[in-house]
Amino acid sequence: MSDLPACPQCQSTLTYPDGALLVCPECGHEWAANATAEPDVVRVWKDAHGNPLQDGDSMTLIKDLKVKGSSAVIKVGTKVKNIRLIEGDHDIDCKIEGFGAMQLKSEYIKKA
Repeated sequence: MSDLPACPQCQSTLTYPDGALLVCPECGHEWAANATAEPDVVRVWKDAHGNPLQDGDSMTLIKDLKVKGSSAVIKVGTKVKNIRLIEGDHDIDCKIEGFGAMQLKSEYIKKA
């Protein structure tokens, strides 16, 4: 039995050394033999003033926002209730009265 670590991508135990690297024959992944596992990074969403956000928070818009594909504008001070945090460029998923479901950037909102 080998004392080499399992592949970090597919967890295969069939890894083998190739110079300074370890190689997985099943998925083809190569990594440094002395590499340590990266710690899990927890993302923290923040509003325009640096306050941390959580799912279910209520927000207020700090800038007029044009609605893509429409001539409508969401005005400053519009309340957004019960947000949901998501990954991506637009990192808040919410519903706005009169406009429906939207995705917003956290840089345009503040905690209410």
